[in-house]
Amino acid sequence: MALTFHDLMTCLDARYTADDLALLKRAYEFAATAHAGQFRLTGDPYVVHELEVAKKLAKLKLPVEIIAAGLLHDISEDTAVTIEDLEREFGADIAGMVSSVTKLKKIKYRGVDRYVENLRKMFIAMAQDVRVIFIKFADRMHNLETLYAQPEAKRIRIAQEVMEIYAPIAGRLGMGDYRGNFEDFAFKYLHPKEYAWTEHLLQERVKKFGPALQRALKNVEFEARKNGISQITIHGRLKHCYSLHRKLVKYKNDISKIYDLVALRIVVPDVPSCYAILGILHGMYNPLPGRIKDYIAQPKPNGYQSLHTTVFDEQGSILEFQIRTETMHEENEFGVAAHWKYKGTDKHKDRHVKWLSELAQIQKELSTSDFMQHLNELKLDMFKDRIFVFTPQGDVIDLPEDSTPIDLAYSIHSEIGNKAVQTRVNGEIATLDKPLKSGDMCEIITDKNRTAPNEQWLKSVKTRHAREKIKDALRGTKTGLWTSLMKRVR
Repeated sequence: MALTFHDLMTCLDARYTADDLALLKRAYEFAATAHAGQFRLTGDPYVVHELEVAKKLAKLKLPVEIIAAGLLHDISEDTAVTIEDLEREFGADIAGMVSSVTKLKKIKYRGVDRYVENLRKMFIAMAQDVRVIFIKFADRMHNLETLYAQPEAKRIRIAQEVMEIYAPIAGRLGMGDYRGNFEDFAFKYLHPKEYAWTEHLLQERVKKFGPALQRALKNVEFEARKNGISQITIHGRLKHCYSLHRKLVKYKNDISKIYDLVALRIVVPDVPSCYAILGILHGMYNPLPGRIKDYIAQPKPNGYQSLHTTVFDEQGSILEFQIRTETMHEENEFGVAAHWKYKGTDKHKDRHVKWLSELAQIQKELSTSDFMQHLNELKLDMFKDRIFVFTPQGDVIDLPEDSTPIDLAYSIHSEIGNKAVQTRVNGEIATLDKPLKSGDMCEIITDKNRTAPNEQWLKSVKTRHAREKIKDALRGTKTGLWTSLMKRVR
């Protein structure tokens, strides 16, 4: 059944005013008229795609201007309507978003040079107005939902782009729900056999643990209310297929080592209630040693906050619980988009926007040839799973997974990196190439008499920043030695 304007209206809550609804009605009618007679490969009228995109934006509870831009996002590319026409009809802000999305739609694989240059434009466009990426994500998500209608070669190309670019960006923006769905759609088309097997595995585990989950859901809610926590929501969460696939690879297909296939998420009003629920759970069930994780006190680098605990229930089933507040839940699922729910907030201070700005600055500093040369390094720096490491002063440094103390040293200051001679990790002496783990406390020991870094460090560092600073220092040292030798000769 094709989506209608009424279906979009049902996604809007009380925050949207009568004027907001009137704007969306006008944008829908404008789009329907412009796209009249156009159909997608699925056979649906083209405007259904615009409605699907707007519906996804509405589910993120974004301001009405973004939803309206979603309704209009294809109009200047696929119809005779121009951006100037849109500006006269809907104003510069909405027209500007549509214009930016139209430019991003041109990012397709047309050879390495052009592809890389378009990637650079995409990063800069995102940093200039992060709202554009919400529309682009909603657009790409619906395209993935209807990817079956595309020729096979195009399906593979789009899936590859999603896995390599869109999913990692969603992860860095804290949009966990979008990242998981992007990865699953791409996984389905890139590795259909592995996807089918993993999906079957998930369904079998749900059948196995379903009764235990239902028991736990009722029992935990009863105990919570008995202990004075009346505002509580509990629902099940099924692990994404691609996330499970990665864990199975890590554990050599031993599914018995994976405890979070199916988890119960508990949402409560405030942080004290989170810890109270944790205490209630441990009073009801036996917790597994080493499986209690406090991401509220120590959030993940992308801002993820929650309490995790894994327990044995009374019949020996293993259950995972994730406990968070409503605000944490929205941030964990929707990341930077959660900050755009209300007008008038200062979104530009958001940590995710700060990351985008830093990424855009790197793009501006590199020439096209340098960007192409460093693209894989940038992907590793910006999109790899992140860890957080503490300094003795209590600062938290965000680094790519498997970074070394040398990466940490250069992230603090290039002089600390250049003069590093030793490190202590969690109070114990360690080598400078030791891979760090999230939560490590790392101290860098320096020697003021050291004149240059060790060239061998280039083999172990993980960040582009550290690699470039080491090369700069080594070039300076060689230049200085050459100048000194020439003076002696003279």
